[in-house]
Amino acid sequence: MPFKVEVGLLVSSALVLTGCAVGPKFTRPSVTVPTAYKELPSSTNRNWKSAQPRDAVSRGKWWEQFADPELNKLEERLVVSNYNIAAAEANVRAARAAIRAARSQYFPTLITTPGITPSRLATAFGQSIGRTFTSYSFPADISWEPDLWDRIRKTVAANSAAAEASVADLENVRLSAQAELATVYFQLRAQDATKALLDSTVAANREALDLARDQCTSGIGTEEIVAQAEANLHSSLAQDANLAVTRAQYEHAVAVLIGQPASTFSIVAADWSAHPAEIAAGLPSELLERRPDIAGAERAVAQANAQLGIASAAFFPTVVLSASGGFESLSISKWFGWPARVWSLGPSVAQTLLDGGLRRATVQQFQATYDGTVASYRQTVLAAFQEVEDCLAALSILDGVIQEQDSTIDASRRALEMAEVRYQAGLDPYANVLSARITVLAGQQTAVAFRMQQMVASVQLIKALGGGWNSQSDTREQAERRIPYGN
Repeated sequence: MPFKVEVGLLVSSALVLTGCAVGPKFTRPSVTVPTAYKELPSSTNRNWKSAQPRDAVSRGKWWEQFADPELNKLEERLVVSNYNIAAAEANVRAARAAIRAARSQYFPTLITTPGITPSRLATAFGQSIGRTFTSYSFPADISWEPDLWDRIRKTVAANSAAAEASVADLENVRLSAQAELATVYFQLRAQDATKALLDSTVAANREALDLARDQCTSGIGTEEIVAQAEANLHSSLAQDANLAVTRAQYEHAVAVLIGQPASTFSIVAADWSAHPAEIAAGLPSELLERRPDIAGAERAVAQANAQLGIASAAFFPTVVLSASGGFESLSISKWFGWPARVWSLGPSVAQTLLDGGLRRATVQQFQATYDGTVASYRQTVLAAFQEVEDCLAALSILDGVIQEQDSTIDASRRALEMAEVRYQAGLDPYANVLSARITVLAGQQTAVAFRMQQMVASVQLIKALGGGWNSQSDTREQAERRIPYGN
């Protein structure tokens, strides 16, 4: 009876002490958040508000704002077929399984090892025998380690934070793949637009060559003019053909992104006109809510904090409550008799008394790891603001650049028209027409390049802001229900 009372008191004490927190409590690292974006006009900025993480907010189909049906189809295929996304989803499943594995430590462990053992002994179970006999046993061992110093809870918390980080990584991989696809697609369409320009230039150069030959035959022109026209035509043909190399590479890149062999994939050339999306940058504080990489960096801090608590728990003793019992007899039919019953019961306490500074060094190691994750989190936030400011500056500057380039093209076209009139009137040499035509083509190609940069900058701004902004209805509590915390 005294032994049973002692065990009961130990169990009661263990239940009371279970949950005693060891290690630092997690707090989100502080960061400096600007009240407004530098590269936005002051009229578009609103009042500052505190940020609450919302990395699980639906990003929506942000690419649909570019109003390109082909891009929409490709983005839908990417979501279900991209192998990087599939790998990230597998990592999420593995992380969630790790949470369940950690939580299993909250419960007792029951083990049984039944056995049938033939033996030959002089005596067995107090009986004198001189023959071979068989012993039948059915033992069962149960053990439970109460979470006195929060070690198990911290382990669950660390695995939960890792799972949340894996979800953020998945969102980051998905968003990065979507943005990369849109970028490559717009670069491909820019090649199509450039080819259309070169095709029209080739046609114009053919007409110019025909005219030069007719004039040479009639005695108005010279062989020199014909040679210049031929050189100009072949030059434009070479540029036109060379575009196919870069376009093919962009097409192959799209194939890989949507999980299809490049050999079986193609995109039909089409007319393209740039239509940048209307993007609301929002508040700088909202960036902390939206960016999945910032959310992932924050979860890494939480994981490191929990691991520091696990290391701190090593300074405290480990208590295990165990019991065993079962049946052992020379005959299974005699199992339920009192002589065949065996049992044992008792607690055990283990405490490391001397380890040469191992536990202290381990705590220092995890403290340094925690400090490193805090620094990485703050660096991630700084880089995020830089990316947004870079994209805002690019879009703002490109607007003016494109307007100036369009004006340059208009002036170049007028100069070409005048050069053609003066050449046909015999006032100027053909070289003036050739030079003017080259200037117009170069200006048009530059305009296409600027518009492509504008489209890419729009995509990169959406990515820098954390994706689309169609739905803001999800909350942190909903995210926690999908990936439960370790508490």
